[in-house]
Amino acid sequence: MAGGNKKPREDEMIHARAIGALMLAGLLPGCVMVHAREVVEAPAAPVASVAPAAPAAVVAAVPPAPTPAAAPAGPAPLQVPGFTYVTIPMEITVNKPVKDVWARIGKYCDIAEWFQIATGCTITSGVDNEVGAVRSVGAEILVAKTEYSYAYTQPVREGRLYNLYHGNLEARAIDANTTKLLYTLVYDLSLVPGDDAAKAADVERRRVAFTRALGNMKILAEGGTLPPPAPRP
Repeated sequence: MAGGNKKPREDEMIHARAIGALMLAGLLPGCVMVHAREVVEAPAAPVASVAPAAPAAVVAAVPPAPTPAAAPAGPAPLQVPGFTYVTIPMEITVNKPVKDVWARIGKYCDIAEWFQIATGCTITSGVDNEVGAVRSVGAEILVAKTEYSYAYTQPVREGRLYNLYHGNLEARAIDANTTKLLYTLVYDLSLVPGDDAAKAADVERRRVAFTRALGNMKILAEGGTLPPPAPRP
């Protein structure tokens, strides 16, 4: 019977499908059977990948700001704050041309002759008649010069305040046959001990001594002979 044979054949087909599905499930583990029907399992959702954490920012160590340099200190205090510089100007006229006068009395160690220094004068350092030369008289240093002049100073002595003693000798032409000799001293009178009278006496002593020296220069420049030296005080 055609109608009666149809049911068994459908059952056979279902049974065959079930067996085929089981065999396929063995080969494909990602598949499952639901009510003897082949169902393919949906793939699992991919796990979101986590990006590696960014390395922590490296902050370079900031060096400390440099300490500002200390403001330079002011000048050191004066050794002699109450200084009193005195100037002693002296001059004399010589009846000779300036060039001849200077050639006769203007060399740095000529002082021994016109100041009548018994021990003489020698150059102990430097070049004679050049700036920086030192003469044995007072250890005086030549600090400036021109064609017909020079200036000198005395050095600092240990244990003694510096009086800035300077001397300047100049020959200045008046005319072709006449010359004026000028001698100027400057030093700190405040370092002379004693009262005002003692200080005035010190200035006068120096004035007398160097005025006499100028007179001797005039004699020598004009071709004369010096008198005996004055007695030392």
